[in-house]
Amino acid sequence: MLISLSEIMTTKDKVVQARVPIDLDRFEFQGESYEFQKKDSMELTITNLGNKKVLIEGGTDLSLKLFCSRCLKEVVYPMNISVSKEIDFNLTEEERTEDLDETNYIIGYNLDVDTLVYNEILIGFPLKLLCDEGCKGICKNCGANLNEKTCDCDNTEYDPRMSVIRDIFNNFKEV
Repeated sequence: MLISLSEIMTTKDKVVQARVPIDLDRFEFQGESYEFQKKDSMELTITNLGNKKVLIEGGTDLSLKLFCSRCLKEVVYPMNISVSKEIDFNLTEEERTEDLDETNYIIGYNLDVDTLVYNEILIGFPLKLLCDEGCKGICKNCGANLNEKTCDCDNTEYDPRMSVIRDIFNNFKEV
């Protein structure tokens, strides 16, 4: 959803509060698509600071359906999105990029709320998520979930650098 910031910038010290629905259906990241379990509206407060500067503050609560990194069980991951951004329209987009201010959620004088929320989810997205600290994962041989049952597979892992010595010992066993 786009919010026009030009109206807010015309009046000094103008404050606008808005409850904006999030139009994102899914969160797309690295070729994967994740559903939302919960998605509240974004509460925004936009303040004109004067001299073509705008302060955007807001927040929302949402939950994503993710998968455990070890056993692939579905896990609901809650996120609290909180935003406080100051936008200086005196700077060009190139100058904002040089200042490492990635403002791809500003299109002209419009605020793209969905892009802003997407960026905040991306920042808080976990690199590795476990369903439980003691998650045992999946058996590499038979694919059984080791949290639910045990298997009789041989899971001994050998150091590949020692394969020559292991072959020597195996040859002596045959004699």
